Amino acid sequence: MSRKWFNLEAQTDDAIFGGAQPAYSGLGLTRTQRIGGFAACYVGGLGVSLLGAILLFLGATGAFATLFAVGAILSLLGTGFLIGFKTQLEKMFKPVRVVATVLLFAAIVMTFVSAFVLPAILCIVFVIVQYLAFLWYSLSYIPYARTLVKGWIGMQ
Repeated sequence: MSRKWFNLEAQTDDAIFGGAQPAYSGLGLTRTQRIGGFAACYVGGLGVSLLGAILLFLGATGAFATLFAVGAILSLLGTGFLIGFKTQLEKMFKPVRVVATVLLFAAIVMTFVSAFVLPAILCIVFVIVQYLAFLWYSLSYIPYARTLVKGWIGMQ
């Protein structure tokens, strides 16, 4: 696998912020460690979310909501290992993905609220909203992916 495939070493703060240091120098991690951090967060988040889904079928709605939300946040944090945490935070609130970001965080909060205060069926609804917001957020990083999905579902 080519080192340039991930383009991790080539990205500098100069390209992003106008500095001269690599975007990841603050982390002190190698390219392999950053990819490992991303993979660990993503797989860990998926595992925690799946454990939460199992608990849902056992009737533990509160535990489900907690684990599902923690899994989503853990998966989201994994991207910080690839592009830098400050960069990720700034990119999350760019105009192209601010709606998806706000919807994602609102859905996470409402998943908790619905698990402990509202009827359990609303918890499932907010989990679906959370999943769709996370998907839409992720697609914003892939050129023309949102346009393609909109075409598939007949929105264009």
